[in-house]
Amino acid sequence: MQTDLDPDPIKQFKSWLDEAMQTDMLEPNAMNLATCNKEGALSSRMVLLKEVDERGFVFFTNYESRKAADIEAYAQAALCFWWGVLERQVRIEGSVELISEQDSDEYFASRTRGSQIGAIASKQSGRLDSYQQLRDQVTQVEQQFADTEQIPRPKYWGGYRVIPQRIEFWLGRPNRLHERLCYTRTADGSWEIDRLSP
Repeated sequence: MQTDLDPDPIKQFKSWLDEAMQTDMLEPNAMNLATCNKEGALSSRMVLLKEVDERGFVFFTNYESRKAADIEAYAQAALCFWWGVLERQVRIEGSVELISEQDSDEYFASRTRGSQIGAIASKQSGRLDSYQQLRDQVTQVEQQFADTEQIPRPKYWGGYRVIPQRIEFWLGRPNRLHERLCYTRTADGSWEIDRLSP
């Protein structure tokens, strides 16, 4: 793997993601997001990668959710992509920041109307008496915006960016002699690459 490794981990990641997108796997942009709250308790969940560039990895969520509360308390996170059919894994660790309101507005506007309504109706991580309560909330939002062509993004919903400090590429090999290449960001912003033992 090292012979054809790009010195830029973002370019390397995009190359692997493109290959994953060409398979028939479900949601190849799905990633496990791990966060930590102010008491030090960890939690993780699957979210979808919506953008990646030299600045980092972007996902969207409700700012009143548990993950958002964790990020507000401790602005560090870890991501993990698993592409089993390719025997590949990518792990990312870094700090987290809000993306701009303009970027969140633009992404929200690109979503389907149903997804926009769902984002407004769902009080993410809040308690529900029943699933019907959620359906009723959706109906209320549908009625609220029945005559509105462009639904505005709610202020409690938007994007975060994970700014990577460490990115590890894992490639499955026979006899569990897997390849691991780790990029670590240095003080000057460049990347140092190390081969790790499996």
